[in-house]
Amino acid sequence: MMSSNSASYSPPGGIKAPAALQQILQQAGIAVNGTQAWDMQVHDPMVFDRILQTWSLGLGESYMDGQWDCQRLDEFFYRLMRDELDESVQGFAKVRLLYEIARSKLFNLQSKDRAFQVGEQHYNAGNDLFEAMLDPRMIYSCAYWAHAKDLTEAQEHKLDLICKKLQLKPGESLLEIGCGWGGLAKFAAERYGVKVLGITVSSEQRALAIEHCQGLPVEIRLIDYRDLTGSFDKIVSVGMFEHVGQKNYAEYFDIAHRLLSDQGIFLLHTIGSYATVKKTDAWIDRYIFPNGHLPSLVELSQALERRFLVEDLHNFGHDYDKTLMAWLSNFERAWPQLQTQYSKRFYRMWRYYLCCCAGFFRSGQGQLWQLVLTKRERQQTYLGYRPSF
Repeated sequence: MMSSNSASYSPPGGIKAPAALQQILQQAGIAVNGTQAWDMQVHDPMVFDRILQTWSLGLGESYMDGQWDCQRLDEFFYRLMRDELDESVQGFAKVRLLYEIARSKLFNLQSKDRAFQVGEQHYNAGNDLFEAMLDPRMIYSCAYWAHAKDLTEAQEHKLDLICKKLQLKPGESLLEIGCGWGGLAKFAAERYGVKVLGITVSSEQRALAIEHCQGLPVEIRLIDYRDLTGSFDKIVSVGMFEHVGQKNYAEYFDIAHRLLSDQGIFLLHTIGSYATVKKTDAWIDRYIFPNGHLPSLVELSQALERRFLVEDLHNFGHDYDKTLMAWLSNFERAWPQLQTQYSKRFYRMWRYYLCCCAGFFRSGQGQLWQLVLTKRERQQTYLGYRPSF
C-alpha cells in the first residue's frame, strides 16, 4: 500500500489515484475517469487499495462489485498487457505474488483428486449460458478465421482442419481427451466415419454431448485422462491441456504415448504463453479456471522430449481474440434472457473474463498452438496440411 504522504493524481470527479499506479496506467494510455473508451471509470476510491494489495484479484473483484467500469474492457487489458505493464503493477502486490508462486511450486494443483473441480465450477455453470454464447456446435475453443465470415463457419473450419491434420479415415478409432459438448466427436463421426471415445470431467457436458451424438459411433465418458486404457488410431485434445498442469506434463504425454498406436497421430490444440510463467493469474484461478496453467513452448518441448516427435506446429493465437469478441457479442445479446437465471455480479464476472482474455491474446502474450505429434515407430512421413479453400 502507498503511504499517507504519497503524491496523488486527482482525475476529473475528484477521485484520487496513488501516483505510482497512475503512472503505470498513463504509460498504457489509460486514464482514471477519462474520456476514452478504455479508461477506468472509478466510482469508489477503495478500488486503488484493492488493486495495490492483490493486483489481479483486487482489480477483478472490484469490477465485479461495481466499483469501477470501462466501456472497452478488452482494450483496457490489451493496453496493460501490450507492454507488460501488468507485470509492473504486480510489484505492489508482492505478498500475494509470492504466495501464488509458492502454491504452484509446492502443490500439484492439477492432481487426480482435483481433476473434476474445474468441471464442477466452470463447465457446469449452465448449458443455457454456453448454448447462448457459443456457435451452434458449442465449440468452446479458438476458432480458425483465416477464410471464415462468421463464428459458425470459423468453428467448422477449425474442426475440419483438425480432422485433416489427423488424416482421419473411415473405421478408425479416435480418442478425444476433453470432448466438451461433443461438437468435434459428432463432426468427426459424421464427416469422416470414425469411432470416437470422448472424455470429460463435466457431468453437464457429458449429458449434452450424449444427446448431440445420438445414433453415431460415439461414446462419452465422465473420466479423468489418467484412468484411460486401450489403444487408438488417433488422439486429439482441444482446449484441455491448459488444465493438466506442468507437474503432470510427463505423465500426460506418457499416457498419450501408451494409448496411441505406433502408426497413429496425436493432435494437441492448446492455449500457450509466449513466456514461461511461474503462477496462474489469481482472479482467473479463483473465478474461472481453478488450478489451470498455460504452457510455454519451452515447457512443452521438455515434456515431449523422448516421448513424441513434433511433426507440425501451427500458431493462430490472434484468432482467439476474434473468437472471444464473438462470444462476448453473443453473451451480451442473450443477457436479457439469461439474467433470470444469473446475477448481475455473474454478468460482470463473465464480461470481465471474456474481455481480459481477448486483451491477453491481442497483446501477443497469449498464443494458440496446434501440435501434430507422432511416435518414433511411425513409418510414414507426415505431410503437413493447411487449407486452401
